[in-house]
Amino acid sequence: MGVPGGSAAKRVVLETLGWVLLVAGVAAIFLPGPGLLGIFAGLALLSQQYDWAERRVEPVRLRALRGAAEGVETWPRIVASVLGALILAACGVLWIMSPPAPSWWQFPEVLWLPGGLWTGITQIASAVIALALIAYSYKRFHGHPEAVEELTEAIENIDDEAPVS
Repeated sequence: MGVPGGSAAKRVVLETLGWVLLVAGVAAIFLPGPGLLGIFAGLALLSQQYDWAERRVEPVRLRALRGAAEGVETWPRIVASVLGALILAACGVLWIMSPPAPSWWQFPEVLWLPGGLWTGITQIASAVIALALIAYSYKRFHGHPEAVEELTEAIENIDDEAPVS
């Protein structure tokens, strides 16, 4: 048997991590990063404690997969996604190298590449995750219309089952 209070501590850690992932996922919708993946991961953790989160896990998972499928539908989308990830990685390298502000920079030096080393590391990590997700999506969905159709049907079924509020 575990240590008394161990399950309470585990619950607090998992719930905190769930909220952090959920908020980071929402932020990543607007910033570079895998937003729907973060939202899904946060909801998956929170679903262990909250019914409202459990009801939202599957719809978010299916919509994230649909977004992944749409991202690899055409070669221009694939190229744009890969280029975006590579630019993000290059920006991360720039942040890590932290060169001095160029002469054309008109703002205080402190505003040049704010965040330092850890900003660069998270940019590179986001780029690696994005490239892995692009490769996964390509393998699973590109040239597989039956997989996309199955996903579309699953989303429609969930939308049909959703209670009217």
